[in-house]
Amino acid sequence: MADHSARILCYGDSLTWGHDPANGGLRHAISDLWPSVLAEAIPEATVLADGVNGRSTSFDDHAAPCDRNATRTLPVALAAHMPLDLVVIMLGTNDLKPKHGAVASGAQAGMRRLIQLVRGFPFKPASAQPQILIVAPPYCIAPAKGAPDGPARVGESHLFAPLYAELAEEEGVAFFDAGRVAQPSPLDGVHLDAANTRAIGAALAEPVRALLAL
Repeated sequence: MADHSARILCYGDSLTWGHDPANGGLRHAISDLWPSVLAEAIPEATVLADGVNGRSTSFDDHAAPCDRNATRTLPVALAAHMPLDLVVIMLGTNDLKPKHGAVASGAQAGMRRLIQLVRGFPFKPASAQPQILIVAPPYCIAPAKGAPDGPARVGESHLFAPLYAELAEEEGVAFFDAGRVAQPSPLDGVHLDAANTRAIGAALAEPVRALLAL
């Protein structure tokens, strides 16, 4: 490790930002976000959170209030936060929107490109190449009241874990399945309540410690 405390970038979408399905889409308390829980569990590390609602791995959304295409915004985050020891990426749910193709294989391809972007980024110093941990988002469920896009996502979302695990093995990066520890709220079938949001951060603590030898 470098001569600084371990620096971890947690990069994702509304599940990282903390969208609260029970509160009109407002944000959970910062202390309940999974990067915050990870930071609490590993106090010797600096954990940096970068979550944007609607972010996808590689698709444009020109009707959005900001750029949601991770292939463009991830390099900005890398530049802003380097040096980094670990980049944790949890994306894919928004790739399942009908306008983005609605297939998990598209998210896998996008995630592969994000791995390539991390590996090819001109970090300073050049030797400071972070490790990469890709996280399969929790699978979706049928929402109680038929929220937009919800039912169409359910089947494909169950493919995230096997597809990302396959990708991680091919690319030689670490993998974690958030669906093992967290499930979405039935209010919209996609977003997490505070307890499930916290559960991801708590579950990531051990594998992150192992990766960084902390």
